[in-house]
Amino acid sequence: MTILAPAPPNGNRTLIDPCVGIVVPLLRCVDGQAQLLGDRMTDTPTTIDDYISAFPAHVQTILQEVRARLRSTVPTADEGISYGIPALTLDGRYLVYFAGWKHHISVYPLPEGDASLDEEMAPYVAGKGTLKFPLSEPIPYELIERVAARLLEERIASGP
Repeated sequence: MTILAPAPPNGNRTLIDPCVGIVVPLLRCVDGQAQLLGDRMTDTPTTIDDYISAFPAHVQTILQEVRARLRSTVPTADEGISYGIPALTLDGRYLVYFAGWKHHISVYPLPEGDASLDEEMAPYVAGKGTLKFPLSEPIPYELIERVAARLLEERIASGP
């Protein structure tokens, strides 16, 4: 189930997916096509390549590396666009999302049940279910891999 949050004063809305606990900008409908509101892009991409190509070159490099690390950690996952951002799915269910923003890269959702990993993630936790990695700092790709591996473990443990 998808829920629309009340409109803030600027008239935009956010989209909350209670299954994974992430908040993303609302996609507005224009001629039957979804478009992101905000400063990232004006048209919703249909592929991860399209999504990444909309960013400046230095951010494209980072997003490609995040994508490669996620794919190497979960090689059987399918990829696509959901809520206007890249997502990896496993057995038709979303496993992990990543997104580029003006000043950071985000990975969603957060895994649970691993105190050591929780400690490593702590400096990057920004809101419920979100890791935020500033573009002004080195991206901890190994941490992103560990997050994806833990999400995979959780999925396997939960069954189909």
